[in-house]
Amino acid sequence: MDGSPDFNNDGTVLGGTKGTGITDTPKGETTSPNPPSSLSMARDTPVLRQVSNISLPKTKSGILGTSSNLMNSIVGAGIIGIPYAIRQAGFIVGLLLLLLVAYLTDKSLRVIIELASFHPKLKDLGVLTYEDLMTIPFGRAGNYFVLVNMFILAYGAMVAYLLIIKDTVPVVLRLEVPENQDTNTDGDFWEREFVMLITSLVIVVPLSMMRDMASLAFTSLLSVTADVVLVGFVIAFSPVKSSVSDAGGFGQILADNWINSKLFIGLGVLSTAMACQHSAFIVSGSLENKTAARWAAVTFRSITTSVVLCILLGVAGYLGFLDETRGDILNNFDADSVPANAGRGLLAVTMFFTYPMECFVARHVLVKLLYNGDMDAETVGPDGQVVPEHKWLFGLLGRRERLTLVIYIATLIPALFLNDLGPVLSLTGSLGASCIAYMGPGLVYFGINGDAFLAYTRELLAPHGSSTSTDPQGEIELPVVGDPTATMEQATGNDHASTSRTGKPWWWWVYGFPLWTAIASRGARGTKEFLAALELETGEPLRGPSEDSDEVIGAHKSDYYMSMFFVAFGLVAAVVGVASNIYVQVNNVFFTPT
Repeated sequence: MDGSPDFNNDGTVLGGTKGTGITDTPKGETTSPNPPSSLSMARDTPVLRQVSNISLPKTKSGILGTSSNLMNSIVGAGIIGIPYAIRQAGFIVGLLLLLLVAYLTDKSLRVIIELASFHPKLKDLGVLTYEDLMTIPFGRAGNYFVLVNMFILAYGAMVAYLLIIKDTVPVVLRLEVPENQDTNTDGDFWEREFVMLITSLVIVVPLSMMRDMASLAFTSLLSVTADVVLVGFVIAFSPVKSSVSDAGGFGQILADNWINSKLFIGLGVLSTAMACQHSAFIVSGSLENKTAARWAAVTFRSITTSVVLCILLGVAGYLGFLDETRGDILNNFDADSVPANAGRGLLAVTMFFTYPMECFVARHVLVKLLYNGDMDAETVGPDGQVVPEHKWLFGLLGRRERLTLVIYIATLIPALFLNDLGPVLSLTGSLGASCIAYMGPGLVYFGINGDAFLAYTRELLAPHGSSTSTDPQGEIELPVVGDPTATMEQATGNDHASTSRTGKPWWWWVYGFPLWTAIASRGARGTKEFLAALELETGEPLRGPSEDSDEVIGAHKSDYYMSMFFVAFGLVAAVVGVASNIYVQVNNVFFTPT
């Protein structure tokens, strides 16, 4: 015996739990690049612990399928609210914010995946989730920061999808009319809700029960196609010409509505529309042969296509109805219009296929919190055979199915009673999207690259005769492999960067470098502690990638400043966005003229 653990046929350690160890991919399925799963590799080289304790995707998709999944996550309910966002932010400012949000989305998607999969410190360690990436530098606080905001964003999106189904399907079936129509309806309150309940149970719930997102690649492609046709409908039938003429011309519209005092409400809607960082790891995990270049191709195609569709629909929708633009732009069209009902049907199709994408994210959060990432609940018996999960209700309801039903019911209840889509999108984006899409990527970049950033600040301060340094007591001595008496020396004292006010240039304080160095110091210490504990747990030195590898992506100076902008922008968007939503809702309730 060579001292290696005994392995079962499925690659797990004998007697262990499937999904928590090293796994082999069954014959005919695409292998996952993280973590190493070959038995020979496990015995010939140091075995790396998979940081993320999750059930890996069993099927993969190419760039087209992955791009469709990512784009479907982006242009879900949010795209239908783009005209409303432009109305709230102002025409020119709204479009500029849309372009800014699109750029930040593309950048942040690359940042978090490149950090987790291709950073020199983390490559080949199996960091497969956003929350685990944030946990490395910031511990439990980072983990909960991501999980809570991921759930907020996904939950708000799912409620919005059901609201759109409630708005569209009954109208298409001639059972109800949009809220802004004055015609009488033959139905009552519960007809809309009943239609939403039945259609979502028949279509949404079965799709949401699927295990892997790659299984939705085809339906995502159909959904994206429906989005394209929907944008074409709004462009073709929006009364832009008459609306612009009645407003005094396009120039007058620009002069009167180039910016609006409610721009942060519009920013919240835009952030919701473009936010997909919460599903980035799930989507990237379904990418076949994942490399930095292939992931960049996925993000570029998805973001570019999405922003073009959003601009086209936003401009046509807003100019067609101006101050009357509603949160769901299709509610501005007549209920008896055949083209409008065709557009509503397409939107409903999109929502049916997009809801499962967000449900996957919400379910992932619950699996992490309740079951430590094990979704399958399968075990390996003493004989090496996989013991399947015992399912309830005649073998129909396993762990995955039960969690899916809980999520569905939790989103169904508010959707039965809410009617206005705009505030749902705005509040969700202001809180969840601002934290996940902007603050999170900036914070984790500083955290993982803390040592490099502190060295960079010392270079900046050197000409001024001052420097930053970490407390030597904050350094961690890695344990000696094979020495059972070796222990990890914990950091003591204050290991934040020294930021004495003497000798610091003016820009040090103006640009908030004391804050950035504090974040970097905390992240550097947390990263060292995490990697040291990981090495101590495995009993082997961590095997880093070769320095000449094309897939190793380190820190870049320009990205430090981008990370500063991410954090500052996200903080302002969250605080002011939530405050603006509260102010508007309170004002509407207590100060609306009668």
